[in-house]
Amino acid sequence: MALRTIVTLPEPVLYRKARPVTKFDKTLQTLIDDMIDTMRDAPGVGLAAPQVGISERLIVVEYADQPDEAEGEEHKEVKPKLYVMINPEIVKSSEETVMGIEGCLSVPGLVGEVERFEEIQVKGLNRRGQPMKVKAKGWLARIFQHEIDHIDGVVFTQRATKVWKPETQEEEEDKV
Repeated sequence: MALRTIVTLPEPVLYRKARPVTKFDKTLQTLIDDMIDTMRDAPGVGLAAPQVGISERLIVVEYADQPDEAEGEEHKEVKPKLYVMINPEIVKSSEETVMGIEGCLSVPGLVGEVERFEEIQVKGLNRRGQPMKVKAKGWLARIFQHEIDHIDGVVFTQRATKVWKPETQEEEEDKV
């Protein structure tokens, strides 16, 4: 496994609709493993193939909802769940939307306020080509929407109502 270079704006591959994955071969498995390593090294919570210069409909997401201390849950670290999804598509979304601050590994130094669906259902294929479905809400739903935008050639700055340079470390850590 190897770390791949994350491409940044204005790289044309970031604005191109990616082609569907049709071959589930060793090359694809290597790309998936490399993308997982690259995402973790960055560090980020999601990565789409176009972000490593490959115009294919493949995303990796790794995220864990932390327990809400206000609800009296003991604070313990929740292990992030890794999702590998090929040819993902949003098949259901809530009427409710929420605004949130997003950043992107392909848009270093900027964050923006983006409106996203609060809950979504995504279907696609796993790394072996078997059908899978994910129900996501909150930040996980936001991450999936952000990464699916990448494979559709959309960068978060195109959806943002406001974009700025973060002044705090906390804002910088919100990178999707």
